[in-house]
Amino acid sequence: MRDYVPKEIEEKWQRAWEEQRVFRAKEEGQKVYVLEMFPYPSGRIHMGHVRNYTIGDVIARFLRFKGYSVLHPMGWDAFGLPAENAAIKQGIHPADWTYENIAYMKDQLKRLGFSYDWDREVTTCDPDYYRWNQWIFLKLYEKGLVYRKLAEVNWCPKDETVLANEQVIDGRCWRCGTSVVKKEVPSWYIKITDYAERLLEDLKLLEGKWPEKVIAQQRNWIGKSEGAIIRFYVDDIPVEVFTTRPDTIFGATFLVLAPEHPLTIKFAEKGGKLSEVMSFVEKVRSVPIKERGKEEEKEGIFLGVYATNPANGEKIPVWSANYVLYEYGTGAIMCVPAHDQRDYEFAIKYKLPIRQVISPKDGQVPSERAYEGEGILINSGHFNGLESQEAKRVITSWLKEMGYGDFKITYRLRDWNISRQRYWGTPIPIVYCKECGIVPVPEEDLPVLLPRNVKITGHGNPLESVEEFVNTVCPRCKGPARRETDTMDTFFDSSWYFLRYCDPKNEKLPFDRSKVDFWMPVDIYIGGIEHAVLHLLYARFFQKFLKDLGLVRDSEPFLSLITQGMVLKRWVSIETYLSHLGLTEEDNVDALLEKIREEVKHVQGV
Repeated sequence: MRDYVPKEIEEKWQRAWEEQRVFRAKEEGQKVYVLEMFPYPSGRIHMGHVRNYTIGDVIARFLRFKGYSVLHPMGWDAFGLPAENAAIKQGIHPADWTYENIAYMKDQLKRLGFSYDWDREVTTCDPDYYRWNQWIFLKLYEKGLVYRKLAEVNWCPKDETVLANEQVIDGRCWRCGTSVVKKEVPSWYIKITDYAERLLEDLKLLEGKWPEKVIAQQRNWIGKSEGAIIRFYVDDIPVEVFTTRPDTIFGATFLVLAPEHPLTIKFAEKGGKLSEVMSFVEKVRSVPIKERGKEEEKEGIFLGVYATNPANGEKIPVWSANYVLYEYGTGAIMCVPAHDQRDYEFAIKYKLPIRQVISPKDGQVPSERAYEGEGILINSGHFNGLESQEAKRVITSWLKEMGYGDFKITYRLRDWNISRQRYWGTPIPIVYCKECGIVPVPEEDLPVLLPRNVKITGHGNPLESVEEFVNTVCPRCKGPARRETDTMDTFFDSSWYFLRYCDPKNEKLPFDRSKVDFWMPVDIYIGGIEHAVLHLLYARFFQKFLKDLGLVRDSEPFLSLITQGMVLKRWVSIETYLSHLGLTEEDNVDALLEKIREEVKHVQGV
């Protein structure tokens, strides 16, 4: 055998594969859909990509040899903020930067010899792709699953732009170092919460097929809680709290509202504490949500008013504190310090009453901490002696009869804010008319094209300065109107791309139902576990919504999931590796290969 010259031999056969379309997927026989998560075109393929794509390629090739019709596509998750940052730093248009990167990375993937069907390539920044993003948005809008409301965001006053939590470093803008403030801006939301129960219930279909850790993360993120809504009153003003422990209501000795709760400032004004409460609220709001409520940092302020506990008529103080988040539950909690550790620590710090109302069945009450278990009710009026589980039902029914509460199921999951005040993303197909209000763009006018002539300076939303884009005509009354200048979250792009691979050239619909029914669901999906509760959850939501429209058959998009792990930086010399195998540099290649085979067999056995 002559010497192996990679450049000659590999290029020859890669060219032959491409010319003969060896890896073209055909809708015939028994199918297998093998898919790796598509990359962001950052400029270069790295070893993490290679690890991920090699796993998929080995599986795809093996299954082709076994006689299956294999769909193994590749594309580009091409919208996003890095392209705008490149425009600012390098003076290159985001489109040019993105397509140059795609060309380079595509060449790299081809040189690696991966067996992709490049006829099915999709690029999310192409109008023939994001047109269907806009189409799906309009379908969500028609079904009442899209709405607009004010959203609190991280705002850089200097750059005049919204920042993701990851772009706020020690309270300052990652780009210019300016102190970040909280600001409310109108934003578009998708009501993913309407699908919370289905998203949770259908995780059962994935058990044994997805990693348990990913399923657990999604289950926790959706966060189903069964309990009660209870109304406390400050004079004639109701304060609703959600609790999973209505059996402890007789032990509620104070209420706490999130700093962002609308009643916080109202009660502070009523209680004559407006100035100090506003200072406290501003201080708390400057801290990232994930940092709030750490054990050593619990802080609160009395609002100067008292609420009536509906169970016993007792007047209890109303506070605001950093450990209660407006995003969860109702943004207000009844505090039972004897039976909740956070409430206990807060009560100790601020010398608030602690009343035990649950007695453990063994009678052993922990000292210097809350007892959070169940047991027998005490100090609870005519409910004394009931066990916790029965008391939850009986007390909630009693409160319901009196008009103070009801049974309630809540979810930790929150609606999805898809608005981004950035240029390089899918334009949201909405116009604003003084006469007609909010008007969706008609389907026949899609795509709403992203204008090319834009200046990206890092200050404000670039689209707002493009007059020919902003100024338009109302589709209804034909009068003057303004376009929405927010673009979509890039997770919108990646929530259905796997369906487009099934029919990537379709110009009439996102995809043909018959082609999707042949290839879907994805049989083997490979990607990082860091996408467990973002991409994977959103993709599951899209699949269910599209099924409700009759566009797909399956409830779940990904039948099995492989999370490939991370490539770490650790470097091992060849001498160290040979020593690990019990070899030296003098041993021949056959000995080395045999040792490696033995190690592979050992790993497979493990």
